[in-house]
Amino acid sequence: MRLRDLTPDQLDEEQRALRERIVGGPRGAGPQHFDLTTPDGALAGPFGVMLHEPALGAPLQELGSAVRYATGLDDRVREVAILAVAAATGSVFEQHAHERVGRAAGLREAELEALAAGRFTSDDPGEQASYDLCRRLLAGRSRLTEEEYADVVGALGTTTVTELVVLVGYYRTLAQLLDVFDVGVPEDHGSAQ
Repeated sequence: MRLRDLTPDQLDEEQRALRERIVGGPRGAGPQHFDLTTPDGALAGPFGVMLHEPALGAPLQELGSAVRYATGLDDRVREVAILAVAAATGSVFEQHAHERVGRAAGLREAELEALAAGRFTSDDPGEQASYDLCRRLLAGRSRLTEEEYADVVGALGTTTVTELVVLVGYYRTLAQLLDVFDVGVPEDHGSAQ
């Protein structure tokens, strides 16, 4: 990583508060499918970058927490969408982390491989419509005709469409942060898969 890892003893008050919101919030509760911290207590992945700029990191992590834990998206659809972003942006960290979460959400290996290759299909019409919308957004085709908008809202509803648009934007932002600051896949320190 191009930024130095910040261990808990190196944090100022704002950074400590942000770290606590990340590890003490919904990300730190329940099963851990990937490590949030390194063995020395530094935050892993995009969270380590967020600590360097808490004025931006705090609202960004709050948005991410809302996307992951406060939407009506079912776990499979959410992980399909996140993995679609990871594949489209080449984000190795997000692919690494969310393949693990996706397995826990019920995605099979063949589905994970298809997502990584950008050729996912589903027999579930809502899941397929969600994936198709994400791929469209990731291809830079977010302007919908009235007919296209009516079709996607008819298939998913306005709430799900809104949630997916925000999810794609959020994970694209993370992918850019991870790229610019050269954040790779962390060493596996024994998190559950």
